[in-house]
Amino acid sequence: MGLFERYLSVWVGLSIIAGVVLGSLIPGAFEVVAGLEYAHVNIVVAVLIWLMVYPMMIQIDFSSIKDVGKKPKGLALTLVVNWLIKPFTMAALGWLFFKGFFVDWVDPQTANEYIAGMILLGVAPCTAMVFVWSQLTKGDPNYTLVQVSINDIIMVFAFAPLTALLLGVTDIQVPWDTLLLSVVLYVVLPLVAGALTRKALDKKHDQSGQAAIDGFVGKLKPWSMIGLLATVVLLFGFQAQSILDKPEAIVMIAIPLIIQTYGIFAIAYFLAIKLKLSHKVAAPACMIGTSNFFELAVAVAISLFGLHSGAALATVVGVLVEVPVMLSLVYFANRTRHWFD
Repeated sequence: MGLFERYLSVWVGLSIIAGVVLGSLIPGAFEVVAGLEYAHVNIVVAVLIWLMVYPMMIQIDFSSIKDVGKKPKGLALTLVVNWLIKPFTMAALGWLFFKGFFVDWVDPQTANEYIAGMILLGVAPCTAMVFVWSQLTKGDPNYTLVQVSINDIIMVFAFAPLTALLLGVTDIQVPWDTLLLSVVLYVVLPLVAGALTRKALDKKHDQSGQAAIDGFVGKLKPWSMIGLLATVVLLFGFQAQSILDKPEAIVMIAIPLIIQTYGIFAIAYFLAIKLKLSHKVAAPACMIGTSNFFELAVAVAISLFGLHSGAALATVVGVLVEVPVMLSLVYFANRTRHWFD
């Protein structure tokens, strides 16, 4: 592990500070970048996430995917955590904090909107960034792809009814353009590009194809990390004014979100150990169950409650919390590899 990766959490911390500072000093520049979006998906952020995901996709061996079904426990863990545990714990924590602990500090309507935003995060499991977390924990790329793909298929059918159930709203309008565009940008396109790259390297180098693939991915790793840091700068730069204007709201929303993230990971990790999963399957499975599909959550929050609503703010705080918290979980997963192997 090189100097850059060894101190990745430090670079992310500096990127967070840089994003807030730059966003407050030159807000116009970030507004221009923020305006470059389609279906609530920011094009610049999409390119950066694509840059992070692409190296992972090159490592996928399609001939090995058929063997994933022989090890169903990892898939079962992901689906149980994502759809039977996580949405309900998020709703419970939102209610506990904003109807209990923080009830004297937030008016009832705003509290309801914060809870709604948290629920939207809980019902939208991760699609893109999980490939990054999987790569950082040396997860099985083939298994991770299948986990994400099955998760996305279920999300198409389960997102709207589960959201309606937890929000108590019957007319949930799923932004299909956001959902489908995100899946295409973050899964389909990099997967196709990775498969074509892998095929080209295999043909070019014959017997040493795997060595060539490993070497090429190694060269891309710094760019993948740069993509991660640039994404952090942009996300915090976009929300710099909200962070500075409403620090107390950011903190109040962040507390239950952080508890939820670590709590869900703890549950998933414990179950993974009990199921005797290998680390390369367990780590990505727990990451998928822990992280969120923030583009979808933000888009639904805006469409249901408005751009400047408490729900929209809560989903944005979810974005801000996710990267540093998930990096801490990556570190923990790597340090506890011996628990599995």
